[in-house]
Amino acid sequence: MRYIPYGSVIALTLVGAGACAKPADKPASTAGGVPDFHNPSDPGFAQQAPDSFRARFSTTKGDFVIAVHRAWAPHGADRFYNLVRSGYYDGVRFFRVIPGFMAQFGLHADTAVTAAWRERRIPDDPVQGSNQRGMVTFATAGAGTRTTQIFINYGANDRLDASGFAPFGEVVEGMDVVDKLYGAYGEGAPQGRGPDQMRIHIEGEKYLARQFPKLDKITKATVE
Repeated sequence: MRYIPYGSVIALTLVGAGACAKPADKPASTAGGVPDFHNPSDPGFAQQAPDSFRARFSTTKGDFVIAVHRAWAPHGADRFYNLVRSGYYDGVRFFRVIPGFMAQFGLHADTAVTAAWRERRIPDDPVQGSNQRGMVTFATAGAGTRTTQIFINYGANDRLDASGFAPFGEVVEGMDVVDKLYGAYGEGAPQGRGPDQMRIHIEGEKYLARQFPKLDKITKATVE
């Protein structure tokens, strides 16, 4: 999967299925119950999100709140809702923070979990809003590639709209916290000196903690 520089679109890198171990099967939740993020086939992940809801993210810089509107991007809202309530984002780092552009997160600390979600793509949503400051959108590497990675826009990134980046929510509290996320590492490798997404897939948190220890992380994400 190609990597596209931030001047064009937000990109995610997908690696071969053999790069990471597959997690052991775990008991599934009942349909509609709290799903197990270790098991993407858990029927709980099929639950439809409410028409609107709020998700609180507690981070190493403080808290921020995302208000989600399902009508903006139904597939994105449903995936985000179920990932948050499953606890998927707890412990996840903001691995790609580019001041003035965006803050990106969504690769799990556990490489087995990242591998399990690699092919769990959701259909594209029509772009009904614009990527303006505070808007929250799934990262993509092209049509039909959205999985778990999210970015928060720092500025007016309306150039992304025509490329299919459909916002599903917006930061309504704590945008000042998002502004403070550590971004001095810059763009990711190979374009910049920041984390290499392929190595995150293969090595997970060990790689980030060792080479990029100043990256902020999510301590807890909950649906309010």
